[in-house]
Amino acid sequence: MQYKNLLIIGTSHISRDSINNVEKAFSSFDPEIVALELDKRRLYSIMNNIKGRAGLSEIKKVGVKGFLFLLIGGWLQSQLGKYTGVTPGSEMKTAIELARKKGIKIALIDQDIEITLKRFSQEFTWKEKLSLAKDILSSPFAKQISIDLTKVPEKTLIRKLMKETRKKYPGIYKALVDERNQVMASNLCHIMKEKPDSRVLAVMGAGHEEEVIRIIDAKFKKHTLQTHNL
Repeated sequence: MQYKNLLIIGTSHISRDSINNVEKAFSSFDPEIVALELDKRRLYSIMNNIKGRAGLSEIKKVGVKGFLFLLIGGWLQSQLGKYTGVTPGSEMKTAIELARKKGIKIALIDQDIEITLKRFSQEFTWKEKLSLAKDILSSPFAKQISIDLTKVPEKTLIRKLMKETRKKYPGIYKALVDERNQVMASNLCHIMKEKPDSRVLAVMGAGHEEEVIRIIDAKFKKHTLQTHNL
């Protein structure tokens, strides 16, 4: 999706398609700034092939629920990556390597992972835990949605999944999606205003793409209205 001087590539972190889409964007869009859904800690982990190891000291920093999410989430992504043959985060690593090769500035636009996990610990309620446990237990008997993990899901499917997640798990959605969307949109707005003539390529999970664009559009319209009223 493109907005002004910004092009967002929505990815799946374990799909070959995502890597190809990033490579194509570098070629066709020729970015001058590359913005990534990463913070410093995750950048370091991706570039040094650190696979989500976490010590008990992390519990004090992010809370028990955040700690468990880090462990389980890392394990699940690793297993899915084995299935698709793509290491989780490979599209980010590709973007980083291409940017460095071409001498393009890299901007890390996501919220610090410790803040996100801490917020997850705070927002993940008992009601949501029970709902999640029920879904896991009933999933073998429920109607399944067929998803090709080697490709980025279609936007209609992404919208449906995000809507259902927001409805069933509002706390999780708030901590992992809503709040991070606001952070990433604000950071991208800052880059776009600071470098209005520079082409900005943003690489982020497909579930963030549309909402981040919506927030950015609202911020620019508000800024334009305030400027007009001065």
